[in-house]
Formats: sequence, structure tokens, C-alpha cells
Amino acid sequence: MQQNLTAAKRITSIDLLRGSVMIIMALDHVRDYFHAGAFMYDPLDLEMTSPALFFTRWITHFCAPVFMFLAGASAFIAGQKKTKKELSIFLLTRGLWLVLLEFTLIVFGWNFDISFTNIYFIIIWALGISMIVLAGLIHLPFKSILVVGIVLVAGHNLLDNIHVAGNNWKAFGWALLHDQNFFTWNGKNVLVGYPILPWIGIMALGYCLGSLYTPGFNAEKRKKILLIIGGSAIALFIVIRFINGYGDPSLWSHQSSLFYTFLSFIKASKYPPSLLYILMTLGPAILFLAFTEKINNRVSGIISVYGRVPMFYYLLHIFLIHLLTMLAAGLFTDFSWKVWLLQQPLWFAEGLKGYGFSLGIVYLVWITVVVSLYPLCKWYDRYKTSHKEKWWLSYL
Repeated sequence: MQQNLTAAKRITSIDLLRGSVMIIMALDHVRDYFHAGAFMYDPLDLEMTSPALFFTRWITHFCAPVFMFLAGASAFIAGQKKTKKELSIFLLTRGLWLVLLEFTLIVFGWNFDISFTNIYFIIIWALGISMIVLAGLIHLPFKSILVVGIVLVAGHNLLDNIHVAGNNWKAFGWALLHDQNFFTWNGKNVLVGYPILPWIGIMALGYCLGSLYTPGFNAEKRKKILLIIGGSAIALFIVIRFINGYGDPSLWSHQSSLFYTFLSFIKASKYPPSLLYILMTLGPAILFLAFTEKINNRVSGIISVYGRVPMFYYLLHIFLIHLLTMLAAGLFTDFSWKVWLLQQPLWFAEGLKGYGFSLGIVYLVWITVVVSLYPLCKWYDRYKTSHKEKWWLSYL
């Protein structure tokens, strides 16, 4: 049975997966701003965390790699109605636009600091740079793009033991590529949270996966391929993780109980995303694509709305969470709302120690944020659909 995927028809499973991770992403950001332990310890620290807190953080690990992977797939799909040159120009300009957004509107949303004391090289920066690189990669033969993606994802952990010390440009350059680091220059705090090498690899692999969604590609064959790729990624994660020698700078270890040993086993490194982190997150995501292609109900329709307007939702949710945090601080704590005019990175802010709410409150705020943004996302989705002639809409 053939399933035609025309340029005019969106792929619902991709929108559903992207929408799911966008919703989950908001949970992590609400936890960052609201949870009492967010400024005290890592929620994945097995000596400090609880199972509920661990999985609240762990489940959000799927968000960034899936978002990056699907951006690559969407680039291939968009390329079906563009020339290589047109697609390359689009990826280049959109990548530059995303980098600009990261260092202006987005960093302001995180901090509400008009002096821009903090500069973050995080997810949108990595997405933008990966698009810029992909703009060049698409001119290579398809197999070469696949090889580049595999080499970067599977081989970048060979660089784990290379570190460049100092608060200098050489260390900064290496941090941008592969070694998360923090710098202070001329009164500015510079956090490099998303070194780009593995993210470029993830986007390249997503681009290659997009070839399964060309018009006329047999749906049953696509499902079979997705099941093989997704299942193999999960199996490879289990095998490599069990060997405990390569694929992640943090090895798993036996803990006080079998359950906590399991938590140690699935605790993979995100900064930068290790091979095991990528296998652990993209494997299930690809299986999700295989099993949801024919799903079409009210719930999937609602979730897909967030997946069709991801950047619009991303921008709104940062500002809304930050505003709610200021409101909560002023009304329900001994802290002033002014403590949230951040001139230190959120995760390092000494003045926020002792602030925060229970995990139950975090979930309540998360649901409130997601539900309250739905009407705006639905409106914008309809606006984009009915105004396809407006080229700038593809950049937001």
C-alpha cells in the first residue's frame, strides 16, 4: 500500500512527536524556576535526588535531541519542494536568525536583564549553527551526509579527555565544539552549554531519516525501517552501556539498591550529548514515529498543534514561566520578585538558594503553562496555514 506525502500535507507523526517533546520541555524549565532543589543540587545526583525528581528531569532528556533530529528531517522534507540552492539559502538564513534570537530575545526571556550580563550558548544556538552547517552538507552525496552524521554521533566521545584550561579564547573555542564550560569576560557571564559537534551529527542523521518521507514511499516499508532503526538504537545503548567502557564520560555503577543501579545505568551525559544519551533518546523517538503514523484523534490533534508552531511556543513559554516565577516569589515566598532579574546564570544564582516549591507545585505550574498557551498556539497555527504566502512565517 502506497501513502502519498505531498508538499501540502504535513506528516502528523512528526508533528505529534515534536509536540510531545515541546510539552515535556516546559516541565524541565518550570522545574528550573520553581523547584526548591533546583538551586541546590543536580536532580540526577543519585545521592540527593528522589525517584520522582530523577524521572522529572530524565524524561526531558528526550526533548533537545528529538527536536534537533526532527529539524533535520523537516529540512529534507522541505527540500522536496525546493532546489538544493533554495534549501541551502533557507537553512543558512534561518540558522543565522536562530542564533540572533538566542543572544537577544531568548537570553532576555531567561534573565529579564536589560544589561545582558549573561550570554547563553544553548539549544537555539546549537540548532541555528547545525542548520548553517547542514546548509553546506546537503550539497554532498546522501551517503556522505549519513557518514558525517554517524561519525560525529558515534565518534565524538573520543574527544572526552581533551580539555583546554583557562578563561581565554582558545578554551572558549574548544568549549563551542565539545567541552561545556563557563567564562567571565568584561563583566559578562558566558555559558557554553551546548557544544555543537554532536548536535550537528544529530541534525545530519535526521536529514537522512527525512528521506523515508518522500512522496510515494511505501508506508509499511517505512514503518519496518523505523522499527529496525529504533530497536537497534535501543539495543545498542543497552550493550554499550553494559560494557561500560565507551560512549559516555560518566560510567554507571552499582548502587545501594537494584532500582538505583538502574537509575545509574540510564543516567547519560547531555553536555555534550554522549553517544549513549543519543541512542537512549532517539531510539524510542524513532519507534514513536513508527507506531503513530496512523494515529488521528482529538488528543493527538491537540498535541500536534504545539508541534506545528515549536518556535512560537518556545518563545512564549520562557517568558510566561519567568513571569509566573516572579509573581510566585512576590506572593508566596519571603523573596522579592526582583531576585528574578537575573545577573547570574539561573543555574548558578547564589541568591536563589532557599527559594522554591514542592515537586507537586512544579507539575501544577507546568500544566497551567501548557494549557494556557494552547489557544495562542492554535491561533498562530491557523494563521500560518492560511497565510502561506508570507515567507517570514517559516522563520518563527
